[in-house]
Amino acid sequence: MRPLAILIAAAFLAGCGGTDEADDRQTVVAGFYPLAWAAERVGGQDFRIVNLTPAGAEPHDLELSPRDVIAIGGADLVAYVGGGFQPALEDAVATRDGASLDVLGRDEDPHVWLDPVRFAEIVQEIGAALGRPAPGEELAVELRALDEELRSGLDQCERRTVVTTHAAFGSLAARYGLTELSLAGRSPEAEPSPRELERLVAKVRASGATTVFREPLVSDRLAETVAREAGAEVAVLDPVEGLSQERLDAGEDYLSVMRSNLGVLRKALGCR
Repeated sequence: MRPLAILIAAAFLAGCGGTDEADDRQTVVAGFYPLAWAAERVGGQDFRIVNLTPAGAEPHDLELSPRDVIAIGGADLVAYVGGGFQPALEDAVATRDGASLDVLGRDEDPHVWLDPVRFAEIVQEIGAALGRPAPGEELAVELRALDEELRSGLDQCERRTVVTTHAAFGSLAARYGLTELSLAGRSPEAEPSPRELERLVAKVRASGATTVFREPLVSDRLAETVAREAGAEVAVLDPVEGLSQERLDAGEDYLSVMRSNLGVLRKALGCR
């Protein structure tokens, strides 16, 4: 079925006029925002970067259009997170012959970009894959500086438990000696049963956490419910999976959002 799907996609693109043939730069297809951001920073103007996940969309929900399938097949490099994070993209990568970079590597938690140290390694891998190791190292230096900011800012805190709506922040928590208490596992759309909800509320109370974190791209209903029952506040902690076009236009990027996250965490955890 896959060859047939590609033929259909090719016919679709031919009917729509195809892609911009005047742009002869090498093309990098990225699964979602953090990888697209890294590829743009490392590749510069010499590469055309295609982010498969639209601005402001949840990357876990990615479904590929015929145009996406063609872009993946013809790209000079596809950068993605494996392990079932975006299954449709993994299936498409399996059918291509070109270079592909699964940045998950040795990790089990797919949210590798939320650990700046690990993300620095990934950026260097992207630099090597694009034949641009120097820009890759330059960006890695910025990420290591971000790590130092986070390490210093989260060193002395009254509380060490971070309550999140889905298990996106395990890598970050492990890096900085925090404990993540997730309300809904790794699926941001998961809904606990009433009995599970009672247990979650009890865990939040026992942890001493004063804040339940919600995310910009998913419903805040679960966070609001648990916070209300546990006597906690609600705040936004951004997993940086996809910034809206409005935020991108305002100049926000991975680094600025991560620094905003640091400020939110310091307030919630009572850091000195």
